[in-house]
Amino acid sequence: MTMHVNLSPEMEGFIKSKVSSGFYGNATEVIRDAIRRMQAEESRTAAWQAAIAQGDAQLNRGEGIAYSPDALTDITNSAIGAMHSGKPMDKDVLP
Repeated sequence: MTMHVNLSPEMEGFIKSKVSSGFYGNATEVIRDAIRRMQAEESRTAAWQAAIAQGDAQLNRGEGIAYSPDALTDITNSAIGAMHSGKPMDKDVLP
């Protein structure tokens, strides 16, 4: 499909600089990469929103724990232990 778009001079200059840097072969590659990144960002946002909704539901059911310095220490120690375990990080905690 062919699509024509109007870009500001700044956007056009940005795309041209990406192509001239050699990282992209042409403007189409720059645009495709930008769209893929936007799609990935939308997926991450949807996953975060689902996780927040799940957490809210758990809190509404009384499944949460009260915040305290000891609770934060336990969470921190658990995260540090997981980080040094050699296991891959859970995709839900990656940016």
